[in-house]
Amino acid sequence: MSLSERLLEHGIRLPRYTQGDAKIRCPQCSHTRKHKADPCLSVTLDTEGGAVWKCHNCGWSGGVGAHDHDDYAPRPRSRTKPKPVKPAFTPNALPEGVIGWFGKRGISPATLDAAGVSYVKTWMPGCDQGATIGAIAFPYRRGGEVVNVKYRTSDKRFKQEKGAEKVFYGIDHIAGCKEILIVEGEIDALSLREAGFSNVLSVPDGAPQQVRDGEIDPDEDAKFEYVWNCRDELASVEKIILATDADAPGRALAEELARRLGRERCWRVDWPTANDAQRKDANEVLVGDGADVLRECIASARPWPIRSLHDADDFRDEVFNLFRHGRQRAHSTGFRSLDTFLTIRPGELSVVTGVPNSGKSEFIDAVMVNLALTHGWRFAVCSFENPPDEHLSKLVEKHIGTPFWSGPRPRMTEADLSRSLDWVQEHFTFIRADDESPTLDWVLETAAAAVMRYGIKGLALDPWNELEHRRPSNMTETEYVSACLSKVKRFAAQRGVHVWFVAHPAKMLRESGKLPVPTLYDISGSANWANKADLGVVVHRVTDAATPQTEIFIRKCRHKSVGKIGSAVLAYDPATGRYSDLPAPLPAQPARHWSERDE
Repeated sequence: MSLSERLLEHGIRLPRYTQGDAKIRCPQCSHTRKHKADPCLSVTLDTEGGAVWKCHNCGWSGGVGAHDHDDYAPRPRSRTKPKPVKPAFTPNALPEGVIGWFGKRGISPATLDAAGVSYVKTWMPGCDQGATIGAIAFPYRRGGEVVNVKYRTSDKRFKQEKGAEKVFYGIDHIAGCKEILIVEGEIDALSLREAGFSNVLSVPDGAPQQVRDGEIDPDEDAKFEYVWNCRDELASVEKIILATDADAPGRALAEELARRLGRERCWRVDWPTANDAQRKDANEVLVGDGADVLRECIASARPWPIRSLHDADDFRDEVFNLFRHGRQRAHSTGFRSLDTFLTIRPGELSVVTGVPNSGKSEFIDAVMVNLALTHGWRFAVCSFENPPDEHLSKLVEKHIGTPFWSGPRPRMTEADLSRSLDWVQEHFTFIRADDESPTLDWVLETAAAAVMRYGIKGLALDPWNELEHRRPSNMTETEYVSACLSKVKRFAAQRGVHVWFVAHPAKMLRESGKLPVPTLYDISGSANWANKADLGVVVHRVTDAATPQTEIFIRKCRHKSVGKIGSAVLAYDPATGRYSDLPAPLPAQPARHWSERDE
């Protein structure tokens, strides 16, 4: 058995099987995580043909040997951290020029003296080897001892003591505090102390440029090491006010701190504006607006947003918009007789079913083509039963109404085909499982990329049974289907995309020689197909009509503004795969006496 096969027995599928390290999604926990795309499983292939792995989220680990039935014990790396270096710090008096520099920033000598701010001669980045320059020194104390020192020059060069412990600036000031403030720099911390706040911390390393993706591993979180080092002092704090800078790095810092400290106990400060420009930080407010305004900003801090937890005010604008303009308008399917029962609105899930060869995929294609023609929608199509060339030929037929293949009617010309393919290119994107297992998570991740890149408004997923399913052993099929459909509904709502999900019914018995019209509860696997759908559509061929016809049943309609329960019969043209409304019946003419008839 090959190494890839042995790994696959554990659910591990690597992009390559060459010596070295790889990071992939964990088959044990990734499907349950908020950040499902985060590659939390580390896999190492050694020189002897074996492999070991460990998940940094759930802790799952193991290994396989170079030969069948060989087992490896995972070999974790040694992470012994060196003991922090304690700096030899001797405070010096501040020169008058430095005191004046702080004075221009609203910070008094008393505040500087209480904080132990000093001035030293030291080597700084940019200096020649052995050269020194004057720098302001901010001592970082913990337990009454100086554990680090941060140096700053007038031209904004910074350094800290090499090998010293990373902690928050001012960590000794929050002992016993239930409420604290965190700012982005020492001068902002001193500004708040000037305004009367003693429970102020500053981060030692400034702000990151952007929020980091993925889960947080404290052992690897070097940029925010000071958070973990101070977790004992922070554990009893109930309210943390994040007063970072009003720029992109400052917002990223606030988000990163909230992730680590717990959003439920974090609040955020909005700095005021002056002359149409927002104040950047606490010191700008102190200098430009005064200590009273700075105190008001802190008092007006707002709770940090928590996913799925909302105040009524969070929806105020949406309620007024609904009051003034009504519900978001749903779009026509392109079929007059069907619009009475079914219209299409972004953000909803349509479950489509029908017996084999009833035209489920053809019907979805027809609706998508109509929406593209009428409203300019763009779509992502994930169809496992239609090869791309065959599928494109069907879309082209529906677009121009001329057969792709030779037959009783003239087929389209190559010029027609080329023009129509150009149109399809503008409106359709295809999701193909070229080198990945087509799981639902993978499809939704790819569709999310299509939203960002192409602005798709619709997603066709056809069909359910062709996806690769990794149902946990402790989950029933009903629970698994419910969880999967919930993911699809969240995707639709969050991305503003209408999703058509095709699911086949279980095998049905003929009645009087005919297959009955299925219901949503006939779909194989779970009643949740009916329960979770916003729209439930059944496509069924009419077999006893004189001309090809298809009946579209609307079995479920969650919102009356979108449609209602009922059905409509559409004409079907087998040559082009097009649907159309049936001709309206001619009105009955009153009978006339024979003497009134035209001669």
